[in-house]
Amino acid sequence: MRTATLDSRLVLVFPDGAVDVEKASNGLFSSDSQAVFDRWAEFRDWTQSAAATGHERITVEERKLGAPAPRPRQVFGVGLNYADHVSESGAPVPERPAVFTKYPTSLTGPYDTIALPSALVDWEVELVAVIGREAYQVAVSDAWQYVAGLTLGQDLSERAIQLQGPVPQFSLGKSFPGFSPTGPVLVTPDEFDNPDDLALGCAIDGETMQDSRTSQMIFSVSQQIAWISSICPLLPGDVIFTGTPAGVGGARDPRRFLAPGEELRSWIDGIGELRNPLIAAPSYPEGPQAV
Repeated sequence: MRTATLDSRLVLVFPDGAVDVEKASNGLFSSDSQAVFDRWAEFRDWTQSAAATGHERITVEERKLGAPAPRPRQVFGVGLNYADHVSESGAPVPERPAVFTKYPTSLTGPYDTIALPSALVDWEVELVAVIGREAYQVAVSDAWQYVAGLTLGQDLSERAIQLQGPVPQFSLGKSFPGFSPTGPVLVTPDEFDNPDDLALGCAIDGETMQDSRTSQMIFSVSQQIAWISSICPLLPGDVIFTGTPAGVGGARDPRRFLAPGEELRSWIDGIGELRNPLIAAPSYPEGPQAV
């Protein structure tokens, strides 16, 4: 099953178009893409029934797509989760998932324009997991049962804010408006031959910057869910950015960051791609980089 937010409404996505969920269900489910996660099991049952078939198809206009989980209550990120990224960062391999938070106001759609607040914004392509039911103290072996679906994301990072001391400001540096584009669709785990082994990457104006597979994670999606939920409950609709592979700009020699006028394209096989045009925010090039 594939869902999306099309023109601010929840839809089911098929090869020949989309179906408006509120209309097809006669109001059983609302048009709110975020609200459906609180009733995910019921929604899955409905989508697999005859009631969900045979409805009018809507053309999917890419520019009208928004984030599949647009208003999560909690957004988590996992850092240093690919060995090659750990190596390029010069950091020790973590013994447990290195978890930080991103703020929900940073979420944006798969084709939205992103305003760069400085000349020090880096890219990080990531697999994103969305939670389908409350998860607390979940075992690794059971973790996939709590995943509503997988989508694609970019964990954009303003490196000056993120790394300023004496205590690094990961949450702030990764939470400017637009710094969490996700989409274009949410795909249930059963749609993949192996949801733990997906090709992912990103490019700037056609030049590939990252190219890897999610099987190269140090901590799998299941392990991340088990670790986070051992401390705090994961709620329906919560979002987890699961880490990025090598190839980020801040680790290059010379360093390379995003610039106004470029397009950042990201992809994961079986999910699709993000294409985000970049412009300068009013603060550019002063502001955060001068802190």
